[in-house]
Amino acid sequence: MFRLLLGYGKNFHFHSNHHHKLGFRHDQRYSLVNVKLKWVKDKVLDTVVTGERDLRAAWVIMSMIAADPGGRLPVYRISRHRGQLGLPQDLKVSTFIRKYPNIFDEFHVPDSGGTLVPWFRLTPDAITLNQEAIQVFQENQKDFLDRVCKLLMLTKDTTLPIATIDQLKWDLGLPHDYVDSFIPNFKDLFSLIRLSNDRVGLKLLSWPKELAVSQLEKDAILQQMEEDVTTGRLGFRVGFPRGFGLKRKSIEWLEEWQRLPYTSPYVDSSHLDSRTDVSEKRAVGVFHELLHLTVQKKTERQNVSNLRKPLNLPQKFTKVFERHPGIFYISKKNNTQTVVLREAYDGDRLVHIHPISEIRNKFACLMKEGFLGRSRGLYKQQNAANSLENDELHQITEAELRENRTEFEEESEGHMFSEYESDDTTRLFRLCE
Repeated sequence: MFRLLLGYGKNFHFHSNHHHKLGFRHDQRYSLVNVKLKWVKDKVLDTVVTGERDLRAAWVIMSMIAADPGGRLPVYRISRHRGQLGLPQDLKVSTFIRKYPNIFDEFHVPDSGGTLVPWFRLTPDAITLNQEAIQVFQENQKDFLDRVCKLLMLTKDTTLPIATIDQLKWDLGLPHDYVDSFIPNFKDLFSLIRLSNDRVGLKLLSWPKELAVSQLEKDAILQQMEEDVTTGRLGFRVGFPRGFGLKRKSIEWLEEWQRLPYTSPYVDSSHLDSRTDVSEKRAVGVFHELLHLTVQKKTERQNVSNLRKPLNLPQKFTKVFERHPGIFYISKKNNTQTVVLREAYDGDRLVHIHPISEIRNKFACLMKEGFLGRSRGLYKQQNAANSLENDELHQITEAELRENRTEFEEESEGHMFSEYESDDTTRLFRLCE
């Protein structure tokens, strides 16, 4: 039974009619059992998270530069968006960019006072890779469209603030400028609306019935478990890292919990009592589905902090991550908490790799190449030449400098490469082995 409980890549399933006969009202009376499973470090899944910060930050900067009409940006304009980069507060944006000179080509333009201002553009390799990413997105546009639709279908009003979607756009695989380049292509499906708090929101205008099937239900159908889908008795795939010990009380609770009714995240759940394990199973189902909507089956815990009301979840809803470490793993790398869906990984590799993830892996390899080349001094001569460049197309107006002088002075201190290095770099190295 314990091996069955662990799942080993299969849906947890009981052949029992006991609860079918008792019916839903009996299940609703199950109180929330006070069982807490310990958190155990999983070094394998930690490697999935390590390196993500540098990869994401470099990708966002690449997208920003590529979106500029001139294909080049001064460092202070990039720094305005540092909140989207997720870099440590004590790390300058310019220092980070200079780690990868085969992606970002630095040159310097004198302002009206003769001060050299650092600007960055993409190298030919980075331009090629960015074009590949755009092509992959276009080829898989229906897939990304479905992801956005399903995300909105998880909410009560099929509406989310753009700011909330922005927090998830990297995980969903959306382009940096998706609001301008993607959403307007589907005016029959989406509408940008003004919310009550004066924020802008994205609303789904119709309900695609064919999308209202959760991944858990799809997997059960593929495994010819249609009866379980019909009766609502679906369990989650559960697995624990080596050395994770479960007490008998915990095993019995988890077995009982897996037998409880599964409420699809796409159906109305207002009738559920938030004080029951049935409601908790619904919350687990919501996050299980949400993580399946991400291309790499993970997201930072803080990204879902604003989703309680839209997803109709109870207070302290993220506690389900600690309560179910066999379904979710919480990595504490990068000075944050990242929730990883265990079943999506075989070791530290995704079971199903999305095409956009393949492009990101190629980008990580390019970052590794540049980082190693920089450490060997391959790019110092090139930067020395670029620092003398004086192109009228790159001139910065005096008004711009006045507006951004504080940011500029902070970012332009020193032009030598920093020795900054982190676990992120180690992850980039491993990706290309």
